[in-house]
Formats: sequence, structure tokens, C-alpha cells
Amino acid sequence: MKRAFWILVSMVSAPIFGQPSLDHLLKTYNTGSIPYLSAQELRMHQLNNSFVILDTREKAEFEVSHIANAQLIGFNSFSEKNPILKKLPLDTPIVVYCSLGIRSEKIGKKLKKLGFTHIKNLYGGIFEWKNEHYPIVDMEGRETDTIHTFTKRWANYLTNGIKVN
Repeated sequence: MKRAFWILVSMVSAPIFGQPSLDHLLKTYNTGSIPYLSAQELRMHQLNNSFVILDTREKAEFEVSHIANAQLIGFNSFSEKNPILKKLPLDTPIVVYCSLGIRSEKIGKKLKKLGFTHIKNLYGGIFEWKNEHYPIVDMEGRETDTIHTFTKRWANYLTNGIKVN
């Protein structure tokens, strides 16, 4: 009887004390106001150059690695006066990403307020991109496995690659 009780306790408490799923995390932090695009969908579009890819992480994160052809617009340093944004037509298909998709949703909302009409948020961010074994590049455009994890807490969501802070 005692053994059955402890098995039940461990089954119930594991989800409570363990790491929440990516889906749960994003539902907790995001509103869903910027629709998601999966890593698989972005990879197809990336090969066709059908989206402008905007990295909403900080410069230090971007410099470690980023998705090829992504342009850094930052999070804390984000500005509507950014020259990258100034030259984009408002109907440009845009994908925003960060580590997991939380900061990028916030930037996506700002882009929406600026009048951009076709914005998608990369589901799971660059972590999910790398977890799916899609390539990331360093500042010289060379493929790398190194990825900035932003925080130790979020680093747990990266299951593929070399983690740096």
C-alpha cells in the first residue's frame, strides 16, 4: 500500500516540479497575437527566400550564432527607426525569432503596431530550430553548433548543440 502511494505521488508531482513543456511555456508567456510558424515551415520558406528573418535577441546572442540570413533587430535595443525596418514594405512577409519565441512575440506586436501585416513568430525560437537539426551560423557565416542560451532556465529547452551563456 505504501509503495503504491509513493508511486502515485511521484507520478503527480513530476509534472509539477519538472520543466514545463515548450507548448505550456509559450501558452504561459505569450498571447498568441502573432501566429506561429514551425521550424519545418521556416526551413522550407528559408530555402525559397520567401520571408525576411528578424532576430529579436540581443547582439551578444546573435554574435554567437543565428539563423542564416537573419537580420538583428534586437529586443532591448529595438527601435522603430531601425534602418532594416525603414526599408521594408509593410506587406513584407516577416518571421521574428528569439531563443524560445517569447521576446519575439513582443517585438512582433511592435511591428504590427508599426503597420507590418504579415508577421509570424518562430515556434520555439532558435532553440527549436537547432533541436530540429537545422543549421545556425556564426558571424562569418560558418555553420556552428554553438548557441547562446540566454538564461540557465531557458537552456533546458535546447537539446541539440553546444550551450554558452
